[in-house]
Amino acid sequence: MSIREHTIVFMQTLTALLVIVCGMQSVGAQVMQSTNYKIQSDSVNFGGGLSTSTNYSLESTAGEIATGNASSASFNLRAGYQQMLTNTISMTASSPVTMSPSIPGISGGTANGSTTVTVTTDSSAGYSLSIKAQTSPALTKGADSIADYVPVGNPDFNFTTTATDSHFGFTPEGVNTAVRYLDNGASCNTGSTQTTLKCWDGLSTTNKIIAQSTTANTPNGATTTVYFRVGIGSSVVQTQGIYTATTTLTAISL
Repeated sequence: MSIREHTIVFMQTLTALLVIVCGMQSVGAQVMQSTNYKIQSDSVNFGGGLSTSTNYSLESTAGEIATGNASSASFNLRAGYQQMLTNTISMTASSPVTMSPSIPGISGGTANGSTTVTVTTDSSAGYSLSIKAQTSPALTKGADSIADYVPVGNPDFNFTTTATDSHFGFTPEGVNTAVRYLDNGASCNTGSTQTTLKCWDGLSTTNKIIAQSTTANTPNGATTTVYFRVGIGSSVVQTQGIYTATTTLTAISL
């Protein structure tokens, strides 16, 4: 697993920092399947098979041709039955996020920030990308906090802040955005549209899938942008200072 940190800073004469921890994990993928069977990898050969003892197991092939590693500027090839059992996944993320603008302590307002993540995998079954917060609420300053955004069932199409609200939410956008964050122009978790800066959700200490695909995407990968927003209502008395949130982004090959 690879870990990467980011920081978000928001101000209301407050400053809020969001730290994003990125991780990735690889799991096996099935290449061919039917109602009753799955073939993870196939091989054309004249021998080999599975051998076991008390302490070891060996899966071998004999007679394969054109096996080994090959590469070019854009591709890597691991030819051969045993070679192709391994899937790779990588993730890149942008630098720490600073929420902007600072929010006045008297009138309230809204601050925004974003980070971009690119996931690349050669797994034929694709990948999933999820996000979770380290704490609940996610955004804190000592004993003070800003509540996680709470949508009504599905993500809210609009980020709504009333005079008495103080909350922190997110929404993802990208080529593989999860269905939960797609919309039909008015409601979320329905349709196939990605209306910019819509479908707002709240962070949780359990994973929420924000992007997923069912195919490999090497060599270019797939990019997801996660937008964050802090809303402070005009009647809220929010303690001034630096608020920090730590989240984990996890990419898993399927």
